[in-house]
Amino acid sequence: MSNHDQLHRFVFEGLDVRGELVQMDASWKAILERYAYPDNVRNQLGQAMAASLLLSAIIKFEGSLILQAQCEGPLTTLVAQATHQRMVRGLARWESDVPDGTLSEIYGPGRMVLTIDNVGKERYQGIVGMEGDTLAHTLEAYFEKPEQLDTRIWLAADGERAAGLFIQELPSEKKHEEDWRRVAMLADTVTPEELLRLEAEELLHRLFNEEDIQLFDPEPAAFRCGCSKTRIADALRSMGYADVKEILHEHGKIQADCEFCNKQYLFDKVDVEQIFAQDVKIDSPKTTH
Repeated sequence: MSNHDQLHRFVFEGLDVRGELVQMDASWKAILERYAYPDNVRNQLGQAMAASLLLSAIIKFEGSLILQAQCEGPLTTLVAQATHQRMVRGLARWESDVPDGTLSEIYGPGRMVLTIDNVGKERYQGIVGMEGDTLAHTLEAYFEKPEQLDTRIWLAADGERAAGLFIQELPSEKKHEEDWRRVAMLADTVTPEELLRLEAEELLHRLFNEEDIQLFDPEPAAFRCGCSKTRIADALRSMGYADVKEILHEHGKIQADCEFCNKQYLFDKVDVEQIFAQDVKIDSPKTTH
């Protein structure tokens, strides 16, 4: 598989239907290297990562798009983030054995929150219940409500790769239900193994060889965590000098761990004083002549 970590956009010529295919390899492994996820947790996270990339390419924004499942079942939290530059990161939390079962068996009661942090604009959030048997079904339900556009999604992940396929009917004055049904029926023959193993061009030909498809140049995707010591320092500054000093006095140092990349940041007394130094106002001495 030569086209690792790429997002492919395509359109069906003469039809009001667009599509996307994402396949993650090195970026997905980079995420898995940081935590030892059980297989069923890993596969759910991989599907969410692929979905976040798919959605990042159809929603216009400059910043980050975050998918977060907040649930009461064995898998309690799932977070997948993709930026407009196709940089991804993610994490999952679980409290007991996560079964290889339906959505309700894995997550229990819960909801999926889609958040878009758009630079210079108000944050957007959309919420949908965990519906259907898969994460893909939940996301399809999300699009039914605000967009009212026919949308289908297929997701797959294992210990080597994460992948997703997306098709959507475009807004049009003339709806061609037969065209959409035909394309959706063809796409629905895809298997998880094909999503994970076949080259993009080979997969699209296998699914839609009788359709006229325009495949655009692929966009690269990569794992990158946005954490930094500066960001942690800003968070400490927002807590206030007194509270930070109290933590420092109690523990001798302050340790902050990034949940996404597992990197540790340590702050000692000197670091804390430097963080708050710019907030200290120094009065100029009065002089007399």
